[in-house]
Amino acid sequence: MPYPHGGLGRHANLPPGERLRVLLVEDDEGDAFLVGELLAETNSMIDLSVATSLSEARQQIPNVDCVLLDLGLPDAQGLDGLRQVLGMSSGAAVCVLTGRSDEHLGIVAVAEGAQDYLVKGQVDGVLLTRALRYAVERKRADVNARRLREVELRQAESARLERGLLPQPLMTTDQVAVHTFYRPGRHAALIGGDFFDVVQTHPDRLDLIVGDVCGHGVDEAALGVELRVAWRALILAGVPDDEVLPALEQVLMSERRLQEIFATVATTRLHLDANRATVRLAGHPPPLLLSGGRVTPVPAPGGRLLGVRPRRPIAYDLEFDTDDWSLLMYTDGLIEGRVGASDERLDVPGLSGLLDEPANREVSLPELPAWLVGRAEQINGGPLADDVAMLLVSRGGGR
Repeated sequence: MPYPHGGLGRHANLPPGERLRVLLVEDDEGDAFLVGELLAETNSMIDLSVATSLSEARQQIPNVDCVLLDLGLPDAQGLDGLRQVLGMSSGAAVCVLTGRSDEHLGIVAVAEGAQDYLVKGQVDGVLLTRALRYAVERKRADVNARRLREVELRQAESARLERGLLPQPLMTTDQVAVHTFYRPGRHAALIGGDFFDVVQTHPDRLDLIVGDVCGHGVDEAALGVELRVAWRALILAGVPDDEVLPALEQVLMSERRLQEIFATVATTRLHLDANRATVRLAGHPPPLLLSGGRVTPVPAPGGRLLGVRPRRPIAYDLEFDTDDWSLLMYTDGLIEGRVGASDERLDVPGLSGLLDEPANREVSLPELPAWLVGRAEQINGGPLADDVAMLLVSRGGGR
């Protein structure tokens, strides 16, 4: 209950945020009265409430800025009571106010997590008010420091995962150029499960993959890293083409944390000597072919999502008519943005339209992925919600 002393007189001109809510846990009525009088003398702007036991204080602690705790209570004694209060008060500062003038006990209490150790009879109103306010500020600083550290750890973790998701292409050929792009969505800066990779296993053969694990967060990103690394290992090991994605699906199904987790994947094997490609899709949007001044979605069968019901994707053979072409592989974050204020999505036809705009002819191939994202965001009316990963592989003039 609110104590009828100790700064409870209202100050109409003070903003509510300037007042501290303090809970005194004290079973001695005389000591509680004295604390109230000390705070009242200093016009402390402190709203004081009193609980006579820990069980009574339990419901009030979440709603206060500071707990002023006596170490001798009916249901808790000494440091045990302090530990219980610290366990209840993750957001409130805790100060010990006790009659025991024991320096060692004070050191231990602060080491346990108390913001201050005060001795009854050795503090006046000014010192008590200052101690309470300083304690609250120290607690806030500790909480902010911990949150900052957590953010830094998440960012470092995301950076490590991003390096795993987005490797440097493993290639030596100069017959084609590969340009990569990645941008996280706006999900609290959490990296998602989008990934890509490029591996050359023969002077005239290049394998590419773009994939997307559903969801956002550390688990999805880690699974994306596993799938990318597994795919690279399968390619380098020379596993037959038709067995690569089924094997990748086995990895997904054994490593995912929930049965509902799935992934979409697009793979392309470039046969540079024959100027053709083999495309396989597993629930992923089709690559776009830029050639002869036209933009055409590769008509490969869509296939089934990895992790839903195992089925081998159907290979599609793509013949390039000229030595000047580009193949754009991307994740669906690029095409899921809206078109203006409508419910219509950009989708594959809209993306093809962007690539067909005369303005993109002035954009160099290395800058084309970023230009596409910029245009998609303009049409969307703001940042794209999902992650975007792209691979742009080009031969000759690229268009």
